[in-house]
Amino acid sequence: MEHITDTTEALKAAFRRHASGVCLITMNDPEGNPVGFTATSVTSLGSDPALASFNVARGASSWPALAVAEYVSIQMLNESSLPLAIRMSQDHTQRFTPKDWFREEKTNLPIFEKINAALICKVIARYEVEKNAVVVVEILEGLFAEELPSLLYHQRGYVVPGDRIS
Repeated sequence: MEHITDTTEALKAAFRRHASGVCLITMNDPEGNPVGFTATSVTSLGSDPALASFNVARGASSWPALAVAEYVSIQMLNESSLPLAIRMSQDHTQRFTPKDWFREEKTNLPIFEKINAALICKVIARYEVEKNAVVVVEILEGLFAEELPSLLYHQRGYVVPGDRIS
């Protein structure tokens, strides 16, 4: 086995080998404009109550809106969502063009059309850690589309699951 003593490089190398589901986090800024980003750090915290969390760099373009947002959506991507995942990780001024999204009725959150599922969430805690933040949300409801193979991030690229082995 290779031994890496630089902790930053060890972290990066290990997580490149760990496939993660690709999600979008969306919200509105205080003026009501849509804001969002691609995330691979989303995880379930528990089901009773239904809680989830995700991480974000506090230097990210979405942080000012996320720092004050009351509601966010977590949108799980599928194999048809690859262009969307790429777009949402690039220039923040182009993330909501073209208009391939709609507003959820109760919270007015932006929801994209080419996804497997969306969770409508209330932000219940933000923990600032160094240059990052952990955001904890309570799930209020779910929206579900036709399920397609999930989009994953692995080895600095996007992939879909292969053959099921169990």
